[in-house]
Amino acid sequence: MDLFKKKSLDQLRDSVKKTNLQKNLRAKDIAALGIGAVVGVGIFVATGEGAHSAGPGIILSFILSGIVACLCGLCYCELATMFPVAGSTYSYAYIAFGEFTAMIIGWCLTAEYLVAVSAVASGWSGTFRGVLTSAGITLPKAIAASPSNGGIIDVPAVAIILILTALLCYGMQQSSKINNIIVGIKILIILLFIFLGASHINVSNYKPFMPYGWKGVFTGASMVFFSFIGFDAISTSAEEAVDPKKDVSRGIILCLIVVCILYVLVAVVLTGIVPYKEIVSDNAVPDALGRIGINWGSALVGVGAIVGMVSVMLTMLYGQVRIFMVMSRDGLMPKIFSKINKVHNTPVKATIITGIIASIIAGILPLRIIVEFLSIGTLLSFIIVSMGVIYLRKSMPDIERKFKCPGVPFTPIITVLCCLLLLISMRKITWIGFLIWLCLGLIVYFIYGRTHSTVQNENNGQ
Repeated sequence: MDLFKKKSLDQLRDSVKKTNLQKNLRAKDIAALGIGAVVGVGIFVATGEGAHSAGPGIILSFILSGIVACLCGLCYCELATMFPVAGSTYSYAYIAFGEFTAMIIGWCLTAEYLVAVSAVASGWSGTFRGVLTSAGITLPKAIAASPSNGGIIDVPAVAIILILTALLCYGMQQSSKINNIIVGIKILIILLFIFLGASHINVSNYKPFMPYGWKGVFTGASMVFFSFIGFDAISTSAEEAVDPKKDVSRGIILCLIVVCILYVLVAVVLTGIVPYKEIVSDNAVPDALGRIGINWGSALVGVGAIVGMVSVMLTMLYGQVRIFMVMSRDGLMPKIFSKINKVHNTPVKATIITGIIASIIAGILPLRIIVEFLSIGTLLSFIIVSMGVIYLRKSMPDIERKFKCPGVPFTPIITVLCCLLLLISMRKITWIGFLIWLCLGLIVYFIYGRTHSTVQNENNGQ
C-alpha cells in the first residue's frame, strides 16, 4: 500500500457529484462566514491575552499575523478556484502530497475546530452568565459550571452548541442568513467601541511600546494567530458556492481586508485606553469602556460579544462537519459522517455527532485551552497550502486557475518562513499536547483509514 497515493482529479470530481450539496452561497455569504469565524474570540479575548505578552506591541503582532494571513489567503484563492471542493487544506493536500499527509492535516483541523467550538462555548457561557447576573438573575452553580469548577454541567454552553447544531442540520442557506445578520451586528459593535474609545486614548499608555522586545511581539503574534482560522473555514464552503471559481476568492479577499483593519484598530484603541498590564483578558473590550466611564457602551459591547461568539461557534461547527464529511467520503473515517439528508441536503448525522461531542466537552470537561494549541493546526495548514501552490504550478500547469497567486514562488516561500517563525515562538508544553493529539490521529488512520480508503481500494482494483 502506498501511503502517499494521491487523489486524481477524476476521483475528486466523482466524490463531489456523489455528495450533491446545495449550491446557494454567494461571495458576501462566504466573506461573512469567514468574518464570523475570525472576528470574535480574536477581538474579545485574544487581544487582551496577547497584550500581556507583547504590551502595546500587540499592534505589531496583529499586523504581522495579518500579513502572514494575507499572503496565505492569496495561496488559498488559487487552490480554491482550482479545486472547488469541501475539505479545504485536507483536500488540497490529498491532491498535491498524498493520503498520509492529507490525514495528518485533516486530523490537525479536527483538533482546531472541535476544541475551538467547545472553548468558545465555554467562554460564551461565562459572558452570558455575567449579563444575567448584572440583570439580577443568578443561575444555580450546579447547572452553570463544569465539575472542575464546582458544578455538574455547564448547561448554557451545552444549550448554545445544540441550538446551533440544529440550525446547521436545517440547512446552510438559512444558517448563512442568520450568520450574515450576526456578523453585521458584531461589526457595528466593534466600530462603536473604536469610535467611543478613540477620544479617550492616553498616549502615555503606549510607552514602552515593546516592553518585551521583538520576542514579545512574536509571542503575541503566535497567541493571536488562531483567530485567523476563519480563512480555512471559508474554503470548506467551496462545494456550496453558487460560482466557486469566483465567489470563494472574492469572499477570502473581502474577509482579509475587513478583518485586518478591525484587528489593528481595536488593538490601537484598547492599549491606548488601558495600560497593557491592567487589561482583563476574558473581558478586555467591555471592561475598557467601563474603565473610562462609558457603562452603557460597556454593556452594549458585552452583549455584542455574546452575539459575536455565536457566529464563531456556527462557523467552527460548519467547518468541522464539512471536514468530517470529506474524510468520511474518502474512507478515512466511518461512512456515517458523509451521509447527506435527502430533505435538507446537509450531512445531518455528522452535524449531530459533532454537536454532541462538542457540547459534552464544553459542558463537562475542564477547558483550560491554551490558544497556541489552536494556532499550531492553522499554521501547519497554511504551510501545506503554500507549498501546494508551488508544487501544483509544476505538476499541474494546464489546469485552469481563475485566480493566480502573485509572486510565485516567492509569496508562498515567504508565507512558509513566517509560519515557521511563529511555530518556533510557541511553548514546549503546547507542542507536547499537539504531538499527543497527532499520535491519536495516526492510530485512527492505521487501524481504520488505511484499510477503508477509497483511493487505495480503487487503485487496487477493489
